[in-house]
Amino acid sequence: MKLKSRIKFKKWNKYLFEFLSIFLAVTLAFLLDRWNDERKNNIAENKILKEIYNGLERDSLDIANDEQYFKIAFRGLNYFSDIIDGKTIKNDSLVMFYYLFSRENIVVQNKSGYESLKSKGLETIKSDSLRSKIINLYEVDYELARKFNEEHSEYKFMPNYFHRINQFIAPNFKYDTTYNLVGIKLPLVLKKTERNLLKSYLWKIGVGKSDRYRASQNRKKKIGNLRKEIKEYLNTRNE
Repeated sequence: MKLKSRIKFKKWNKYLFEFLSIFLAVTLAFLLDRWNDERKNNIAENKILKEIYNGLERDSLDIANDEQYFKIAFRGLNYFSDIIDGKTIKNDSLVMFYYLFSRENIVVQNKSGYESLKSKGLETIKSDSLRSKIINLYEVDYELARKFNEEHSEYKFMPNYFHRINQFIAPNFKYDTTYNLVGIKLPLVLKKTERNLLKSYLWKIGVGKSDRYRASQNRKKKIGNLRKEIKEYLNTRNE
């Protein structure tokens, strides 16, 4: 009986060892696959965040260029307001201001990083707070900027106001022998109603450009904060 008990015990030990070996192998394989998936997800998250970070840097540079455009456009509005009022102006600034004062600036948005994120899956970004801020910037702020610049008729300054203003100003332009614009003959001969009408056009352009300038400054602030948060998040992940 003792011999049989020993044999049975050895068999159970053998089965238990085999079971534990198989269980351990399966568990290790599962953990290894999970580790590999986690590592791949981390690599994908880092790559996408870096792409978004670099895209936002380019957007910041575009906004900085827009700031220069707005500054010149606002000066141009004052310049033509002075012309309408019959004040002395510098003719050498005429061409630049004539070209820019009613021109729309083009909004360029670098969305390749965000498109990569959507393609991979928004959950690739593990931080709920960071993911929410990225979505809000691209889906709300960027989309509003696009709609105001491309679809909102009220901000189409060139078709709305350029020709109305130009019909009173252009007849007074002076050109050189090669038809380059070199100055304007002043004072403009305008009735009070015409002067007031022109002033209202300039006011409307100024209000519209001020709205868009403030919106671009708000985007600039959000972009700066988001880039800072992405950088801090990546540094924490890579420590």
